Amino acid sequence: MFGRAAKRSDNTKYYEVLGVSKNASQDELKKAYRKAAIKNHPDKGGDPEKFKELGQAYEVLTDPEKRDIYDQYGEDGLKEGMGGGAGHNPFDIFEQFFPSAFGGGGSSRFRRQPQGEDIMQTLKVSLEDLYNGTTKKLSLSRKILCPKCKGKGSKSGASSHCHGCHGSGMKTTTRQIGLGMIQQMQHVCPDCRGSGEVINQKDKCPQCKGNKVTPEKNVMEVHVEKGMKNGQKIEFEGKADEAPDTVTGDVVFVLQEKEHPRFKRKYDDLYVEHKLTLTEALCGFQFVLTHLDGRQLLIRSNPGEVIKPDQYKAINDEGMPQYQKPFMKGRLYVHFSVEFPDSLPLELSQALEKILPSKPRKKVSEMELEACEETTLHDVNIEEEMKRKQQQRVQEAYDEDDEDDDEPRVQCAQQ
Repeated sequence: MFGRAAKRSDNTKYYEVLGVSKNASQDELKKAYRKAAIKNHPDKGGDPEKFKELGQAYEVLTDPEKRDIYDQYGEDGLKEGMGGGAGHNPFDIFEQFFPSAFGGGGSSRFRRQPQGEDIMQTLKVSLEDLYNGTTKKLSLSRKILCPKCKGKGSKSGASSHCHGCHGSGMKTTTRQIGLGMIQQMQHVCPDCRGSGEVINQKDKCPQCKGNKVTPEKNVMEVHVEKGMKNGQKIEFEGKADEAPDTVTGDVVFVLQEKEHPRFKRKYDDLYVEHKLTLTEALCGFQFVLTHLDGRQLLIRSNPGEVIKPDQYKAINDEGMPQYQKPFMKGRLYVHFSVEFPDSLPLELSQALEKILPSKPRKKVSEMELEACEETTLHDVNIEEEMKRKQQQRVQEAYDEDDEDDDEPRVQCAQQ
C-alpha cells in the first residue's frame, strides 16, 4: 500500500487525545472515549475542536487496519494511504454510545437548546435552624408548558413563520440621522413577541391562548441540613420557568442567617458573651446557658479560680455541627467581661485591703513627695475622646490647606 518514500509523522497524538497508552485494548479505548466525549460535548459547554479530535482518534484506533497504519506512519500515513483519513461526523460516533443523549435523533449537532434562567430566592433561617436542621415549606409560582397543547400553543400543533420578522423574532428599522448617515435598530417583533412564529386565531389553544405556557403554583419542601452556612445554596434542578425548546433552569434558594440575640457563629464554632460581677470573678460563679437545641448547660468556674476581664473559656463539642458530618462539632467559647463597682465605701475598701493580696508598696521619701506635683484623675469615654480628636485633626488639616491657598505665589523672573 505504501512505497518506500512513505512519510513518517507523529503517531502518539490520538493516544494522548484519548488519554490511553499505545497498547490500550478496545475496552480501554471505549471507556476513555465515553468519559472524554461526555465531558467535551458542545451541548454541555465543551470544546467543539476537542470533541472532533476525540471522534477522529476513536475512529482510527478502534479500526485494526487504520490503527496499524497510524502506528507505523502517523496521520500522514492515513492521508496518503486512505484518501484523507478519519472523516466521519464525531456526533455519529457519540450517538452510537448515547443514542438518546441531549435530545436524541442527532438534533444536538444542528442547534443547542438555550438555557432557561434560574430563579434565585433568599431563604431566611435562624441559627437554631442551622444548628438543628429544619424543613421549610414554600409556595412558588412558575410557568409550565401548557398541558393541553404540550407547549405548541395551537390545537392542531401547527404554527407558521411570522411574516413581520421572517421567522427571526427580531425586526430591523432604519432611519436617517444626517446627510448620508443611516441608523439601524433591532427590536423584538411585536407581532410574534420574539418567537418567530404565529398561530392562527381560530387554532389557538383555549387553555393557554397561544402563549404555550400556563401558570402553576408549587409547594416546595426545602431541607436545611445541620451545619449549613450563611450564603449556602440549595438547588432544585429543572424547577424554574419552562419554555418551548428551552432547557429549564433551576430554582436556587440562598440561605440568609438571621442575627441571634445571644450566640454568634464563626465557621464551626459558637461564641457567647457573659458578664460577671467582681465577686463572681474573684470568688467563683455558676450559671445556666440554654443551648440552640433547648438543652440546659451548667457552666461554672473551678474552685479558687479567678476570671480576668476579656478572658475566654472553651467547651469542646458544643459548637456548630459540621455540614454533612453532624456528629462532629466545633467548640463553644464563653467570653467573660467583669463588671466593677463604681465606688466602694471606705470601710469596705479597708476591709478588702486586709483580705486581698497586699499591693506593692514603694517607699517614697519626704523629699520626693515634696518634689511631686499633685494630679487629678477624670472619668473619660475613650472611644468618644478618640473620635473627637480625629475630627479635630481633620479640621486642622482643612484649615492648613485654606492658609496655603491664601499665600501669594512668587514666580522667578526669566533672564
